[in-house]
Amino acid sequence: MAFTNDAALLEVNDLVVQFPSPNGWLTVVDKVSFSVGRNDIVCVVGESGSGKSVTMQAAVGLVQPKGGRVTSGSVHFEGQELIGMGNRQLNRIRGNAIGFIFQEPMSSLNPAYTVGEQIAEVVRRHRGASRRDAWKRAVEMLDRVNIASAASRAHDYPHQFSGGMRQRVMIAMAIACDPKLLIADEPTTSLDVTIQSLILELIRELQRESGMSVLFITHDLGVVADIARSVVVMYGAQVVESASVEDLFRAPKHPYTGGLLEAMPQVALERGHDPVAIPGTVAQAHAWPSGCRFNPRCVFRQDGVCTTAPIVLSRDDHGLVRCARSSELRGVLAGMGIRQLGSAA
Repeated sequence: MAFTNDAALLEVNDLVVQFPSPNGWLTVVDKVSFSVGRNDIVCVVGESGSGKSVTMQAAVGLVQPKGGRVTSGSVHFEGQELIGMGNRQLNRIRGNAIGFIFQEPMSSLNPAYTVGEQIAEVVRRHRGASRRDAWKRAVEMLDRVNIASAASRAHDYPHQFSGGMRQRVMIAMAIACDPKLLIADEPTTSLDVTIQSLILELIRELQRESGMSVLFITHDLGVVADIARSVVVMYGAQVVESASVEDLFRAPKHPYTGGLLEAMPQVALERGHDPVAIPGTVAQAHAWPSGCRFNPRCVFRQDGVCTTAPIVLSRDDHGLVRCARSSELRGVLAGMGIRQLGSAA
């Protein structure tokens, strides 16, 4: 189901992505739709295997080199269709109008070059700057992400930085060309809680200063509470819920979202009990269950209603939900929400 947003900076409509396997082509992103407005912060959340990272990679033409294919759907960035766009055109957008921060900076940074050289190369490639001006810009970016003695540290190699500092280098590289959209793919997963908080605050600060939009991919609802304005929840390659961060945390409409909240240590602490894990495991893409894909793990499953026909994504006054019983479960699911958003951060 496509929902058009004329004011969106990025609009993804009914995107379908497949990868080859011994079982044939598997659908790992199934008719996913969402949008990111200008000066917006949107989080896409879900467990590993939900399709959130592949969705972002497909949107900017990064699944084809990995053997994947986009079989249908559209992705518009500033009104331009990205699906089917040639690699040369996409390269003018990637790293320039759209910046990226990836989960593991050591695999994204080249160990053979200094961090200053790597940031400067992005500026030279997209802005046509001289070596001198590109280096100056690299130092400015390192200083902007609060790396002390930036002029000196620009000459250092990635292995000379801590994990948190390497992630700051990745952020500096991602924003070096003043992108309109920053895609951050689980950039805090490998960092400890203190460093994670500093990185999130840095991204918020940069977003406020520049007005760029941020698309943040995570499996951690605590991160969502800390940074998001709106949230897209994915499960089994599909969007199962989408709402403002306040509505989603206080009154979740999908049992999966409620289960994610119940599993949060912060929420459990507020309620005086241990976190409650969602039972079972995520099905593999070659074995999606019929009906609602969450139904084998759902405590509210009703045979026949939840286990037969595919469940469609529907809209209400507060967002989107893919649940056959969402209306009748509204009160129960609201009880799985939190009283104060700050308690989840």
